[in-house]
Amino acid sequence: MLFLLPVQIHAATNDGPIAHTNYGDVQGLTKNNTEQWKGVPYGGQVSSDQRWKKPTAPTPWQGVKQTTVSRKAIQNNNGTVNGTEDDALTLDIWRPQNSSKNLPVMVYVHGGNNQTGSAADISGASFAASHNMIFVSINHRLGALGYNPLPALKDGDPENDSGNYGLLDIHQALSWVQQNIGNFGGNGQNITLSGFSSGGRDVMATLISPIFKGQFQHAIVFSGGMTTAKVAPSQKRFAQLFAPLVVEDGVKKDLPSAEKWLLTKDPAVKKYFYDLSAERIEKAIGDAQIRMDGFPHLYRDGYVLPKNGYNTYRYNNVPVVLFTGTHEFSSFGSWDPHFSDSFSDGSIYTDPAKKQQFSFIKKYGGMLYSSFNVEDSANKMLAHGYRAPIYGMRMSFGDDPAVVGDKMGFLGAYHGVFTGLLDRYQNPYAGAYKTPGATQLASVFQLYLANFMHGLPFNAPYQQRLWRPYNLSRQTLHLTADQQEASSWMAGKHYSYQSVLREIARDHSLSPQEKDYLLKNVMNNRWFSQPLDRAYRNETWFEKENSGW
Repeated sequence: MLFLLPVQIHAATNDGPIAHTNYGDVQGLTKNNTEQWKGVPYGGQVSSDQRWKKPTAPTPWQGVKQTTVSRKAIQNNNGTVNGTEDDALTLDIWRPQNSSKNLPVMVYVHGGNNQTGSAADISGASFAASHNMIFVSINHRLGALGYNPLPALKDGDPENDSGNYGLLDIHQALSWVQQNIGNFGGNGQNITLSGFSSGGRDVMATLISPIFKGQFQHAIVFSGGMTTAKVAPSQKRFAQLFAPLVVEDGVKKDLPSAEKWLLTKDPAVKKYFYDLSAERIEKAIGDAQIRMDGFPHLYRDGYVLPKNGYNTYRYNNVPVVLFTGTHEFSSFGSWDPHFSDSFSDGSIYTDPAKKQQFSFIKKYGGMLYSSFNVEDSANKMLAHGYRAPIYGMRMSFGDDPAVVGDKMGFLGAYHGVFTGLLDRYQNPYAGAYKTPGATQLASVFQLYLANFMHGLPFNAPYQQRLWRPYNLSRQTLHLTADQQEASSWMAGKHYSYQSVLREIARDHSLSPQEKDYLLKNVMNNRWFSQPLDRAYRNETWFEKENSGW
């Protein structure tokens, strides 16, 4: 049984507020109408001899720990490795600058494909202050330090053997929040687990994980969707990814023998990995760009995640919001090697051929990715007996250049379009988020989420439609704004995978060669593209072995 602790926040004699945790006192800062604590430990140090194990509790400390600087887990950002391996298991916490108690708590998991990102990617200040709630953002292990399925690392403990160390970090963080957030004025029995992109996929994974049962009462999934990976093909892929290091270090003479060795339980494999520097480990895996075979993770190990993945009938049934932008793939298209140089030098806006090609992948990738994030997930959940309300939300703010400007309008409602609305201290795209319409949209968007967390009816100023569960209506709430005001309405999706494939086949805006290249080299092997890949026969070996993820 959980017991709510009294609020124990008081002003320090020097600067920021002090709060008590089970491991020691922490001192934060006051900023933007909130009290903030950054870099609060929820887990113990993960030094090299603690790699690839479940997290431990923090080591208690004496005195008052200064928690005013956010941390991030070690990660590879375009060839530059930064962050910390040892003490990355930390939280950033925001609460309103008042004496309110028993507040709802949003726990947020950042994006970055479980390879990059940090708790500092989004500020919870505006949401916490505006809606009298607590916002907690998690740092967790990333890349091959956060997910590694190789057999030699297993030691008989089912959590350690799962390979899902980043997910175990989230589990540990939620336990910390349940036990300690009362000291910050929060209600440990009213937790909404949320996440964006890979963080959203992590939240989706918690809905099928037995170890997360009872750890949160609501869930919000921003651009997440359902992805898991089978263990055996993931092991093969990791062996491929790390074999070059084994050869480089002279352990094996060639790649085939290195791959074969890495797939064994030889204790020397384990020693080799523990002796590798964190920098080399993180660099061994490049940016997967929403391609599972680039970095397979969220393993269906049978303990943390069920072997049948989302085909399980044992979901953790909590009310859930599934969010998407209308053009989620545009960002990934702009980063793809086929288009990235054109975006860098600006020619994407002046080269008619390249512009038309981008329009093609933006349109169809957006349709498929948007459906993947919301309807595909909701339909799967309902088909497997999901009993709690599911609410769909689709945002098209950004689709009209006349409203948001040419650069944002070129991408449309991109992957992460909601962040400047949830975090009002962000200001992407030169003021597109600061118009009267965007300001009103931010108020409406935040209020929908806050009411969901509070368990209140979905009504608020400017809202034009009641937000009905997808379970009942098969419709989603649509949100947008012009330069003056926001608008919302309920509507169903007007297309299916089959109709999109038919439309692609009938689309003559590109030459057959251009279309074939984009389908097989830009849109291929993405989270959302399995039906597309099957139709155009460009599945990878990993997809074929890992079908059903």
